Amino acid sequence: MWGLKQYIKPYWIFVLLGPLFMLGEVFFDLLQPRLAAKIVNEGVVDRNFQMIEHTGLLMVLVAFLSLITGVACNLFASRASQNFGADIREALFTKIQSFSFETMNTYASGSLLTRMTNDVIQVQNLMQVLLQGLVRSPSLLIGSVVMAMLINVKLGMILFGTLIVLVVVVVLLIKSSYPLFSKVQMKLDAVNTKVQENLAGIRVVKAFVRSDFEKKQFEKVNRDYTEISIKAARFIAINSPIVSLIMNICLIAILLYGGDLVWAGTIQVGDLVAFINYVVQVLSALLMVSALFINITQANVSARRIQEVLSTVPTMTAESEKELSVKAQHVKFNSVLFSYSGNKESNDVALKDIDFEARRGQTIAIIGSTGAGKSTLVHLIPRLYDATSGSVEIDGVDVRKLPLLELRKKIGMVLQESILFTGTIRDNIAFGKSDATQMEVEEAARMAQAHAFITHLPDGYDTMVGQKGVNLSGGQKQRISIARALLVNPPILIMDDSTSALDLETEKHLRIALEKEKKEKITFLIAQRITSVMTADLILVMENGEIVGSGTHDELTKTSEVYQAIYLSQFGKKEMSYGWKQTISSE
Repeated sequence: MWGLKQYIKPYWIFVLLGPLFMLGEVFFDLLQPRLAAKIVNEGVVDRNFQMIEHTGLLMVLVAFLSLITGVACNLFASRASQNFGADIREALFTKIQSFSFETMNTYASGSLLTRMTNDVIQVQNLMQVLLQGLVRSPSLLIGSVVMAMLINVKLGMILFGTLIVLVVVVVLLIKSSYPLFSKVQMKLDAVNTKVQENLAGIRVVKAFVRSDFEKKQFEKVNRDYTEISIKAARFIAINSPIVSLIMNICLIAILLYGGDLVWAGTIQVGDLVAFINYVVQVLSALLMVSALFINITQANVSARRIQEVLSTVPTMTAESEKELSVKAQHVKFNSVLFSYSGNKESNDVALKDIDFEARRGQTIAIIGSTGAGKSTLVHLIPRLYDATSGSVEIDGVDVRKLPLLELRKKIGMVLQESILFTGTIRDNIAFGKSDATQMEVEEAARMAQAHAFITHLPDGYDTMVGQKGVNLSGGQKQRISIARALLVNPPILIMDDSTSALDLETEKHLRIALEKEKKEKITFLIAQRITSVMTADLILVMENGEIVGSGTHDELTKTSEVYQAIYLSQFGKKEMSYGWKQTISSE
């Protein structure tokens, strides 16, 4: 928890006022038994009804003041703890936004979700309890013991001995429960990950009739979480009964011994009543202290998990401190090798010996079988990943020396999966340029061949998009994604298999529209269909992470066996014999 202290500093005034008011409440609570003793000793025994009346009214006033100070403490503690939790959530969200793909791969999405919700709630609740209980419990405990000692030292020693026993018991409970609380959060991660995975893939589950299988899988992780939670809950559950049992034994001993003292005239009845009240307050304070320690144990686990995310060092920072700027007129790959593990000697090398150049006005098409490394290659340009060795340069500057924001503002990217956000179609198209005019939005939609279908929707550009675009077809989502990239008018445009859901006619019109914008951009086009790459200035043919062929379509049909095989698989020998130009003219 101490590592999160910076998030409570802005609310120091509430942190200060809460405990101060709590001290007031404790003071008034400690007065009540003494006033009760006075009523018994001077009012009841002496039959002084005026004394009973005056002292009774004073007790009411003290109780009212205790209420006011307690409410004030709760208000200030709530204000501090809620803001504390909100700031941590914002810090976590901001930190996660800075993560590269490589860093994101080290955390399960369900784990990040748990840390931003359940773990933050744990530390937030602890802060609330600390600002109230950290002052109240020890103060009430110490105050009650001191006041009891002042009444009678012999009875006080019984109470003091009981406290030593209770401290040992509570420490043992806390030591035993700490590892369990850590496992509880890990099992909760697994539950959240399973739920998130199932919801994201619900259509696949339904399509393959795997609901029963998924239920069994969820039942397993849920049962694991339940079992470990029950084990942890046992320690919390037995805490209160054990404390109560020991304190009640102490209370019985005090009543028996105290009764003898009253009978012997060593102590007054009212003082014994007051002593019993202080014992009850000690019991209450002990229950709060033991619960507080258990809360601290739970929250420390959560705090450690939160700090683990917040302390993660971004793997992608600019190597140079200079604010470099480029116009993005030239992209060059120099002997690039990439491995997901970061080790060029490992078996997971995804790219090797990648060398090529692209200039403004050129379209670079990348084609190859699934898993050939096409997407990985283009991911290196905006630094979604960094090259393990070699370099990717823009205008002669290594991308690792460019500030990330400066770099990514130069790049428009349409990913394989069309991700849309809850909001209107206009909001989704203007995602990268929130101040875009309606005319600019519509122009980008026209280029992406989306304007026609959008205008036929009941609310046009104001049509609400469901979660992940569930109310749109695959082709419609792809065209909106393309429009989103085109709207920012980037000098580098990357289209990662982003036309796979479009029919040939729509794709043809899209290619024509992009051809008009070609002079202003370097376009990287990943595609599976030959028809999508035929007019590219340079086609890179990839296989097993290497470029096995490069050139124009005409050149590759003569020189690249891999390209020829792809061509033949899509068009057959007859079309191959006629040549590509005849295929173009037939469109």
